[in-house]
Amino acid sequence: MKRYGKIFLLWVLALALISLTACSGGEEGQEAKAEEVLIPVSVNGTEIRVGETTVQALLDQGMDVYWVDENYERVTVDADEMLEAESYYSGGNISVNEDIYAQISLVTEEEDIPMGQAVIARLEFQLYGEEDSAELDKITIDGVKLTEMTREKAGEMYPDWTGDENMWLKYGLEYQYDLNFDASTGKLIEFAVERKYDVDWTGGDGEQTAY
Repeated sequence: MKRYGKIFLLWVLALALISLTACSGGEEGQEAKAEEVLIPVSVNGTEIRVGETTVQALLDQGMDVYWVDENYERVTVDADEMLEAESYYSGGNISVNEDIYAQISLVTEEEDIPMGQAVIARLEFQLYGEEDSAELDKITIDGVKLTEMTREKAGEMYPDWTGDENMWLKYGLEYQYDLNFDASTGKLIEFAVERKYDVDWTGGDGEQTAY
């Protein structure tokens, strides 16, 4: 009886150890996921949260959202146009002024939806150094104006990212951030925020699709 008692006790202790290990691993996984925080971008006071903000939300704020068609003509988005389920659509833009705009991509998930309900999956600004600094001040990353977002500043804000003097990058499980800087001035010249999705990247017709 004593021998069986010892075996039972060892079995209970082994189960407890397994349980503690599993709980510890789960907590670490949750902590790692919690650390991957979405960095918001603001344009003219309107916050854009990649992976959350819809086209309709931008239109409701009076933002100029458009795409360029096959004839290179500017076309305002039609919020009622239907998009295919589980697809990725690129080629959109958000205008700040005539010279400054953001390139955007949209994503749909389980159902066909109107474009207005599509979520912003990627947001990218490319700056060429000739833009009006007063207009650039209307754009912020994580609360910091573009004119103040230098390579040094980015390193201070995000010390766990990787890169060099020209770029500062973060490729997480859900979000990807690319910040590129002018080597001589340290000023931001390009940045992109993207959320990863398991969708049809061809837009459903075998080719990368603009709206």
